[in-house]
Amino acid sequence: MIRLGVNIDHVATIRNARGENHPDPYKAAEFALKSGASSITIHLREDRRHINDKDLKRISKNKKIPLNLEMAANKKMLKIALNNNPNFVCIVPEKRKEITTEGGLNLKKNKKKIYIILNKLNKKKIRTSLFINPSINDIMISKELGAKCVELHTGKISNLIKKKLNYNDELKKIKNAVIYANKLKIEVHAGHGMDYKTTRVLSKLKGIREFNIGHFIIGESIFFGLKKTIANIKKNIK
Repeated sequence: MIRLGVNIDHVATIRNARGENHPDPYKAAEFALKSGASSITIHLREDRRHINDKDLKRISKNKKIPLNLEMAANKKMLKIALNNNPNFVCIVPEKRKEITTEGGLNLKKNKKKIYIILNKLNKKKIRTSLFINPSINDIMISKELGAKCVELHTGKISNLIKKKLNYNDELKKIKNAVIYANKLKIEVHAGHGMDYKTTRVLSKLKGIREFNIGHFIIGESIFFGLKKTIANIKKNIK
């Protein structure tokens, strides 16, 4: 069965709207795991718009919480990751003014920098991943750089499915990327913009090991609760 990583960034977004301590991302992490999540994802952005350093420190200290830290590819974030020692790190592209991550990493442009970061994380036995577009070329470069996993950006197919447009071409790209990554023995994850429908569609592809879903789960939880929403997502994965 495909693992489910729950991104709790937007629990922090709600908390930060009041500048107080509620709702608590740490409690959300614990509750999500009790409700069936396989791991917890947080994105420590450079502008700290949601998750902050204190959140990372508290969550990473609890070794019963399998933690996936998303971060930009720079020396400052690398130092923070090494100091907190999360279970997993996913390198993601980051622009200050973007509302959300707009696509996969530009691996060609940042090859040397990403290689150095991955090498240091791998030496510390932190499982590494690169957030990429579903591209054969990007899979090939990810292998060269030493990434243990790739997370395929599913924003495009998610939007097509939501708008009830033809998504077959995008699905074919993802399928080919999954097949190629598996041949190279790179573990495949998928995430971004996913909801119940996208989860059902992508669950049919063999070779994806993990979905990382955040915004939809937190949003849907307003109506149905976190426990029920995670259970519904897992039903779609089956």
